[in-house]
Amino acid sequence: MTAAPSTPAAAPPGRRSPLILRNRAFAAVWLGQVLTQAAVRMFQVGVSWWIVAYAVQGSRGLASGLFMALCTLPAVVLAPVVARTVAGFAHRSVLRTAAGLAAATAGLLAVWAQGGGPPLAWVYAAALALATCQAFFDPCLTTSVPELVDDADIETATGFELSTQSLAGLGGALLGALTVDRAGVAGLAAGCAAAYAGAALLVTSARFRNAASSAAGSDAPPAQRPLRRILGELPYVRRILVCFTAANLFTAAVFVVIPLYTRSVLHGGGGTVALLEASLGAGALVGAFTGTRVPGRPTVAGAWCLGLMALALALPGLFAHRLVIAGCLAVAGWCAGAVSVRFVALFQRLVPTADKPGFFAVMQAVLGASLPVASLVFGSAGDLLSPQALCLVQGVGLLPAACALALLGSGTPAPAPSVEPEAVGGAR
Repeated sequence: MTAAPSTPAAAPPGRRSPLILRNRAFAAVWLGQVLTQAAVRMFQVGVSWWIVAYAVQGSRGLASGLFMALCTLPAVVLAPVVARTVAGFAHRSVLRTAAGLAAATAGLLAVWAQGGGPPLAWVYAAALALATCQAFFDPCLTTSVPELVDDADIETATGFELSTQSLAGLGGALLGALTVDRAGVAGLAAGCAAAYAGAALLVTSARFRNAASSAAGSDAPPAQRPLRRILGELPYVRRILVCFTAANLFTAAVFVVIPLYTRSVLHGGGGTVALLEASLGAGALVGAFTGTRVPGRPTVAGAWCLGLMALALALPGLFAHRLVIAGCLAVAGWCAGAVSVRFVALFQRLVPTADKPGFFAVMQAVLGASLPVASLVFGSAGDLLSPQALCLVQGVGLLPAACALALLGSGTPAPAPSVEPEAVGGAR
């Protein structure tokens, strides 16, 4: 495989410059993902706060839970379509189209909302459309990493890619709720439209390796393999995904709990929502860049991280102090970021190249299958139970998943030594 035109010659031995400085193509696509996920998180945080604080008087928990469910449903339902699309079309075209359609959707909502608060149904429809675009964008970018960087940089690129979600959390936290407080849904949608448009331009400017063969559909035959068969041939990976799917039933609820906790327990406004979301995002950002330094095999390290996250999510149920809660969310975010970078890097190495389009779509669907359920269950429960009780449920619910992952690490043979050390930077 020849080097990308935008990638400079290899640096001499010693300290290397950061990946995003020596690989312009990856930097452009990475920044595009930062913008798209910042936009979607800004929209999710802002609308969640708008529903709880302004739009709905009764059944706020159910309304916000339904909104978050719509934001996570497309990634699950469209997994087979996403896999075929990513395998059969040029990756740059898929990324550019997804970002462009999202920009158009957010722009239309901004225009419709100019006269005041838009009907809730319109906001739900826009959320579904934006989530659909993101369902294509994220797995396509993950699949594209080997087309943008050299093999030695895959784990570093994965860390940057996963840090995007953390940066997006920070952006959404700092801008989402505050924008709604000051500019309403119209201002929120306009900001999202600008971010999506910028992402489309950045992706267009990047040059991908093997773009011609991707456009010709050279990867199409491997994509015809049944998605169940891909996971069936990877039992070690499949069991890991099951553990994290169960964990997501409780971790995903944090996005429903934060606005309810802010209004009912802390009696705060958009600034408090921003602080809590920023704490979660900042922790995840640090975790994404430090996850490879966590000692131990991925399953063992992941089990300890889930246990620590359980404690961090449960403490707000006992101590209702703004700074304590912010610190707990920062710890929970770090655990999520560290776990993600370890396991996605592992999957990049273990999954055959021909199966990656299908696998990452399946991964997104399997992990995301619990998100709509968690949103609806915890949202509905928020109308019956206090937010503090929901925090305790989150913490307790994570413990079985942590134990299952620990048992998996001790009872399941690891992948071949020639593969796993490369995936996790040699940590054992």
